Amino acid sequence: MIKEHSLSKLTVSVIIPTWNAGQELKDLIQSLWAQTLVPAQIIVVDSSSTDGTAELAKSLGATVFSIEQEEFDHGGTRNYAAEQAVGDILMFMTQDAIPAGEKLIENLINPLTDPNVCCSYARQIAKPNANLLEQLSREYNYPSISLKKSAKDIASLGIKAFFCSNVCSAMRKETFRELGQFPAPVIFNEDMFFAAKGILAGYSVFYAAEAVVLHSHNYSLMQQFKRFFDNGVSMRMNEGFMPYSSVGKTGTNLLKIQLRGIVEKRAWRWFAVLFLDLTMKFFGLQFGKRYYMLPIYIRKRFSMHQKIWVKIIRDSGAFTNAMK
Repeated sequence: MIKEHSLSKLTVSVIIPTWNAGQELKDLIQSLWAQTLVPAQIIVVDSSSTDGTAELAKSLGATVFSIEQEEFDHGGTRNYAAEQAVGDILMFMTQDAIPAGEKLIENLINPLTDPNVCCSYARQIAKPNANLLEQLSREYNYPSISLKKSAKDIASLGIKAFFCSNVCSAMRKETFRELGQFPAPVIFNEDMFFAAKGILAGYSVFYAAEAVVLHSHNYSLMQQFKRFFDNGVSMRMNEGFMPYSSVGKTGTNLLKIQLRGIVEKRAWRWFAVLFLDLTMKFFGLQFGKRYYMLPIYIRKRFSMHQKIWVKIIRDSGAFTNAMK
């Protein structure tokens, strides 16, 4: 039975998977230690970096675990770290997200004092070097108003009702275990699959707009193809989500925002970039949903996470349907 919690009594373990994280990891860890609610622990799970990431994290006070690159997957690696955590709250971050203020942790975990909320996730603001499409995408997906989502929102939001991002998210450890942790191994969307299990079990997911991180990517067209290929693979391997993907107007609404943004900024060349970007995403997603028809070497070539296929092949069918 989940009880209502007091924010002041909760302890937090921050979990960060890394691989060749570079200088940004130093900025991230130092910022986390400087929060108004100081974490009890920062866990770094490093995938055999060659740039000194593990050593840097240790020097900054993080607890470091090292794994082989072939052992990494987005669900299993985070599950492993969660089992090492001492905190009441598990806070997941990526190595390239930077807190935008000293109250990130406080604002992110505050919704979790409500026993009906299974997880919360932060607002992402594009970094100063983000291109126009990335800026518009972040503004659309991460608005300035907080939102609590539950099963009643599925009809209007479709799969967007399950949206959650481990770029910066948090959940109670007891609820994380109750809902079966993240599916593993998984190539993509482990955060959304967990949120969906929570919502379908009667919980809510909270988008905490006051918890802000700087995070964005200037992906090339080929990187967009690979990212959406992995997205399609994850959806196909968790078929229970497929019916929800056709509900709602997320893609259409984002396109309208991007078109309007291009016009307002009179950035006409971005019309062509947008067309190519959408094309690569579409074909990446479609190939990903049909990954089982492709030879293994093609799957690896199309994937942004090539080494994870070693684990997939080895475990042969171990992708657990996250809807179960």
